[in-house]
Amino acid sequence: MDIELNTAVMMAAYAGGGICIGIGAIGAAIGEGYAASQATAGMSRNPAISSDIFKTMLVGQAISESSSIFTLVVSLVLLFTHHSTQSFLTVAALLGAGLCMGFGALGSGIGAGYPAAAACAGIARQPAMAGRITTNMIIGSAVCQTPAIFAMVVSLMLVFLRSPSAPVSPTWAALLGAGLSVGLAAIGSGYGGGLAAGASCEGLARNPSSTGSVTTTMLVGQAVAQTPAIFGLLISFILMFKVFPASSSLSAAMAPLAAGLCMGFGGIGPGIGNGSAAEGAVRAVARNLEAATDLMRIMLVGQAVSQSTAIYAMVVSLVLIFVV
Repeated sequence: MDIELNTAVMMAAYAGGGICIGIGAIGAAIGEGYAASQATAGMSRNPAISSDIFKTMLVGQAISESSSIFTLVVSLVLLFTHHSTQSFLTVAALLGAGLCMGFGALGSGIGAGYPAAAACAGIARQPAMAGRITTNMIIGSAVCQTPAIFAMVVSLMLVFLRSPSAPVSPTWAALLGAGLSVGLAAIGSGYGGGLAAGASCEGLARNPSSTGSVTTTMLVGQAVAQTPAIFGLLISFILMFKVFPASSSLSAAMAPLAAGLCMGFGGIGPGIGNGSAAEGAVRAVARNLEAATDLMRIMLVGQAVSQSTAIYAMVVSLVLIFVV
């Protein structure tokens, strides 16, 4: 049966809001739980500094929690904002916003739990380094949140920035694709950044003299791990702002939707792979400080090769948008 536009918009807002916080809560809960597990292990190992470990755990959990707070904000916006009912494009945009922020928070929530857990374990092993380890944890965890921030930006743009004069088809598919592109790609980058940050906190506890080199290697590795999410953000912007010619053909709609899925799924593996390469390099630098330059070079070469697959996905996405 036919559904009135007002009803369809309300359905999309409710579904998008539920999907958003429902998926987004998964990552933060896993990351926070992992931090707590390592905190309890650290307290058991060194009960004398239980209070320091407890404080570090709470700080780390608070940062990990931020990704789910982003999803809560977007969910509330979807549920309680008066949405435009001028076009059925609003339906696609609201669903896309919910999917974008929900998936976009997954990797960041889990990833931020790794440095929090490693910091708790590291402080138990090396109490004198508690300040430096906590600082390193905060920096590494904050970088893990950037993919979730990308997703939140796109989600809010989908909710508030639309052209009601754009043709419904294939624009509806482009809006959904825009949400999926950065939302899915953010999973790998958020998780991969957490791997590097966790190894950094662990490395500082094992070798306190390696602070500068370990932190630098972590940040460089995390920066490269973020690039798949940036590719996803780029494709999202193109899909949101490109004017597609009106077409009732299903194939015309599938091209922009497939572009978003292509870049989204294509960015997950490279983000995790780049983070894994950075994780290994950071651990190696902590063990052999003299070889830090060579180790970073090898890390960057390895990340470049891993990154190539995300570039392939981006190229195919651009072909789907501009050529097909």
